[in-house]
Amino acid sequence: MFLKIIIVGIVTFALTMLEPTSGFALPFFVLAMAIVFVIESVRVVPQQNAWVVERLGKFHSVLTPGLNIIVPFFDKVAYRHSLKEVPLDVPEQICITRDNTQLAVDGILYYQVTDPQRASYGSSNYIAAISQLAQTTLRSAIGRMELDKTFESRDEVNRQVVSALDEAGMAWGVKVLRYEIKNITPPESILRAMQAQITAEREKRALIAKSEGQKQQEINIAEGEKQAAILKSEGAKQAVINKAEGEAKSIRMIAEATAAAVEAVGQAIGKEGGRDAANLKVAEQYVGAFGNLAKNSNTMIVPASVADVATLVTTAMTVLDKTKAGLPAGKS
Repeated sequence: MFLKIIIVGIVTFALTMLEPTSGFALPFFVLAMAIVFVIESVRVVPQQNAWVVERLGKFHSVLTPGLNIIVPFFDKVAYRHSLKEVPLDVPEQICITRDNTQLAVDGILYYQVTDPQRASYGSSNYIAAISQLAQTTLRSAIGRMELDKTFESRDEVNRQVVSALDEAGMAWGVKVLRYEIKNITPPESILRAMQAQITAEREKRALIAKSEGQKQQEINIAEGEKQAAILKSEGAKQAVINKAEGEAKSIRMIAEATAAAVEAVGQAIGKEGGRDAANLKVAEQYVGAFGNLAKNSNTMIVPASVADVATLVTTAMTVLDKTKAGLPAGKS
């Protein structure tokens, strides 16, 4: 503003020194000073911004987005803050774990100015403050963990850093929204050891999977053999049952046929000439039996007398008579 006033004064003095324009010097000075006062009293604040106004060196107000009026010479816009979410890259640092392993860790945090007055007067540089506090909290959080735990506990470390920064940021008018670890880099020797461990673990899982497969294969084979043996035994059992049922049916049918034959023979004997035919048949079978013995053996067997043939025929006919009468063979 003072620069503008000085320029107006110089121009006014120049107009005064020139004879033709000396009469316009005073109106020009008044008009120019009015324009300067209007320009300096009007402030247009962009959206998502907040400007802090000091009056005579003391905090007076915070200008919100839009058109604002201040008092020239007395008021001054001392600080300008963006209310947007701002990412801040946290430099890489060396952290020591609980088991004395060095890790290079870097991250990124997101903060937002929530109180422009505190952001202006609470800290001389709140950006550097939250960055240093993030690094300190990160070292403390990792120092309480072992190496293997740090890789799987990123979310827990992030929450610890955000909690510490959010608590401290209240005095600075800043809210830390979130913190994310970007990289965790262990030493080269640790990387090689971890790679060897991963390789061994994979080989272990492969052996376990192979043994499980072989076990399942043997179980399946045993189950198949068991089922085959059961089916085979069931088949053999059914075959024996079927054979027994067939033999029983065959015996029954032979017995029925024999009974029918005997009944038919008995009925035939009762007819005229039936007894003579039976005598002839028995005699033929008797002679035929002796003839077969002579063919199948070197020794020939003949009856002691011809009367034995007649006796045999008589005995057979007696049995037939008793059968026809319906009497058992052992009764008279």
